[in-house]
Amino acid sequence: MSIRRAFADLSVGQVHYAACGDHQAPAVLLLHQSPRSWAEYRAVLPLIGAHRRAIAMDTAGFGDSVDGGVPASIGQWARVACELLDALGIAQADVVGHHTGGVIAVELAAVFPERVRSLVLSSTPYTDEPFRKARAQRPPIDEVAPSEDGSHLAALWQKRQGFYPPGRPDLLEAFVLDALKVKRVEEGHRAVASYRMEERISRVTQPTLIVRATADPFAAPHAEELQHHLPQARIVDIEGGMVPLPDQMPEAFARTVLDFLETLP
Repeated sequence: MSIRRAFADLSVGQVHYAACGDHQAPAVLLLHQSPRSWAEYRAVLPLIGAHRRAIAMDTAGFGDSVDGGVPASIGQWARVACELLDALGIAQADVVGHHTGGVIAVELAAVFPERVRSLVLSSTPYTDEPFRKARAQRPPIDEVAPSEDGSHLAALWQKRQGFYPPGRPDLLEAFVLDALKVKRVEEGHRAVASYRMEERISRVTQPTLIVRATADPFAAPHAEELQHHLPQARIVDIEGGMVPLPDQMPEAFARTVLDFLETLP
């Protein structure tokens, strides 16, 4: 199944997205982690697109989407995602988010509840005050100092290598390619670290699936805490899943999403 790529003219300027599937089918919006792009879902799109209208967007300021000079924040990124739904004529979508994308999905569901039918929160942190304090004490996740000899590119690779499966350099290559497109590579992580999820999450009443990648040390511990705040949610584990879950295990990821969507009325 072919993937179609296009741009939408939104408030920030041109926002890039990739789509797959029948335009008349129910829509699924996929939101990526930082500092990735729609390409995180390149292998997932045709699998979901065989059953739904699957759309993976580049968050404003990432991939090929511009940020319009607007400061980065989870709220801003959710507003732009809603604008994309408007531009595509989609009244309501099932929203899937991975890592940062999951945090954006929570904001989207809380602020624009009529636009979100259900949520799939994959490897999504619960970003309350203890999370913010802990994050402030840790070093940057992906930031590296530029170097004249290009050694910072290897440093970028090595920062992520321990959280990626061995024998899959293609996944690290995809990460580095996306990271090089972003003006401020740490911006997405900072936006997550400052997001006050505890002030939003009680508004989320949509059916929700929490996907726990069991080998993701950053996000797996948050699954039960998220479920505590989303009593309508259930947790599904993907064994061996790591930080790059959607492109590491696309078949398992897509099947988990589709199985959940098939349970909805």
